[in-house]
Order: sequence, then C-alpha cells, then structure tokens
Amino acid sequence: MTDADKVYRDIQAIRDNKPLVLNITNYVVTNSTANALLALGASPIMSHAEEEMAELVAISGALVINLGTVAQEYLAAMEPTWAAADAVGVPVILDPVGAGASTVRTATPLALLARHKPFIIRGNASEIMTLAGEAGGGKGVDSTSGADAAIQAGRALRRKHGGAVVVSGESDIVCTEGFRVRVLGGSELMPRVTGLGCTASALCGAFAAVNKNPFEAALHATVTMKIAGEMAAAKASGPGTLQLYFYDALYAMTAEDVANHIKVKR
Repeated sequence: MTDADKVYRDIQAIRDNKPLVLNITNYVVTNSTANALLALGASPIMSHAEEEMAELVAISGALVINLGTVAQEYLAAMEPTWAAADAVGVPVILDPVGAGASTVRTATPLALLARHKPFIIRGNASEIMTLAGEAGGGKGVDSTSGADAAIQAGRALRRKHGGAVVVSGESDIVCTEGFRVRVLGGSELMPRVTGLGCTASALCGAFAAVNKNPFEAALHATVTMKIAGEMAAAKASGPGTLQLYFYDALYAMTAEDVANHIKVKR
C-alpha cells in the first residue's frame, strides 16, 4: 500500500466513523478549527470547562491541547483533562503555541510533558526547539527558524517523550524513532491565514482517532493539510478565499487528489 493509499484510507475512516475530537484550543481559532474538522468528516467539540472534561474525554477519539490561550481557566483544564485521557487510553496531541515567547507558554507544556506521554507533538521550529531546550528564536507565536533547524530538536523530543513530532514550516518534518520524513506542498498563502497551524494540530487529532500509530497519524494529517492548502491555492485569489477553498478541499478530497498532490520525501 502506497503512502497515498494509506492517507486516503484514514480520510475515509474519519468520514465513516466521524470521531469526536475534543479540543482545548485558543479562542482565536475555535471556529476555524472546528469547521476544518467538520469539513474533513470528524465531529469537533471545543471546551475548556474543567467540570465536564472527564465525561467528554470518555466519549472522544482524541484530545487536542493547544496553548494558544493561556488564560487561567484554559490552563487549569489541561492537566486534569490529559490525566483523564491517559486513564481511558485516548491519544493526546500537544500544540505548544508560543513556547519560548513567555514564561507561562514555555513552562506549561514542559510541565505537561513531565507528567504525560504525548501521542503527537506538533509545532513550528521555534516552539519545538524551545521544548527541547534549544534557543528557538521565536517572534511571538511565529517562528523565526526554518523547520530544518529543528530536526535534531524534534528527534530529541521524540526520544524523550515517545510518539511522533511534527515540525511545521515551508516543508513539514515528521520525526519518529530512527528516521524523519519531509512533507512538501501547501501554499505560500497559508502562513497569512490565522490559525492554520492550529488547524493542522486539530487534524492530527482526527487522524489519531482512527490510526493508533502516531507516526502514520501525524504523517497522514500533515499530508492532508498540505494537499488541501495546495488545492485551495489553485482557486484562491488571496488569504481570505484560501481559507474558504481550504474547507472545500478537505470536504471534497478524493483518492485521486491525494495521489496527484502527495509529496513525501523519506
């Protein structure tokens, strides 16, 4: 089975099973990431209410923890929700948004990783380097380093915490034990749309819900993200219409689209 076949197999599994993906995510992207999950075929639920998390985790296929909002009520929900996920075997995707930009954005994901094993860590180069103890050089929530600069950091995080690590950039790098894979494609317009990085992490949750291999789930989500961006860019006239057509690409993506657009270098 080719990479394209495996990616589309998981896309079809998401559409058939409509897994519930629980997101503790930032208020800037709540609507856009929920719409992306719906377009792909998953069922999103967005919450940061600690009182309901154990119940929601119990019926979810995956949990996505996104550090984009560091308000106290969001932070308070993260640890007990991850603990609840561990108790019932629900995979957890960690997006350390802005790690390195402030003390709380750095200390919080490190504290979570000290207690729990992630299924996937996905972040930009600066965030991944910060978590690995290197100088990330971030500018706010944006990276000032290319993905290649974080390859060793990604490998170090994977060795320490297990699972898979995705370093996002012009090309994305998926690290797992012993090797890495580069995913090309997408569009230069994508960084101009707020929250597409957070959307990539949410899609990792959808794929984790149907594929229990962290490397495959991370790779297939990353490929799907790049393909949808490339398909959207072919119709878009700018960032606004890119987002519009991005949802349509996720919704309408066929096996032929995956085969024609996939760009994976092993």
